[in-house]
Amino acid sequence: MVYAIIETGGKQYRVEPGRFYDIERLAVEPDGQVSIDKVFYVQNDSDIHVGQPFVDGATVEGTVLSHMRGRKIIVYKMRPKKKTRKKQGHRQELTRLMINSINIAGQSLGSASIVADTPTQYVDFEKAEAAAQAAE
Repeated sequence: MVYAIIETGGKQYRVEPGRFYDIERLAVEPDGQVSIDKVFYVQNDSDIHVGQPFVDGATVEGTVLSHMRGRKIIVYKMRPKKKTRKKQGHRQELTRLMINSINIAGQSLGSASIVADTPTQYVDFEKAEAAAQAAE
């Protein structure tokens, strides 16, 4: 299994190729390509690369799927016995980022096409029922 730990928007994320993540808003149009070079850690099965603080030559390539806003958070401040109340709401601006590949020194360790070829654990119940009835 290939994964990396990256930093974007002041937060750290554990990312894998073929998955999408909601991160802080990036100034890139939808369907645009993003290359993140702040990579702290990369693991490819038993091969491990640890940065000091970043791994040299490591990048994570991704595609911006969409921009959206997070769920609403209510901030309520009250000072007891002073009749002071303040209610404020906040919605974070987010970017949905699909991770395409993890690269070290120009060599791709994992890409979304490899992950898409692996079998999934989900079962199509309609096909399973039809196969069971055909077997009877």
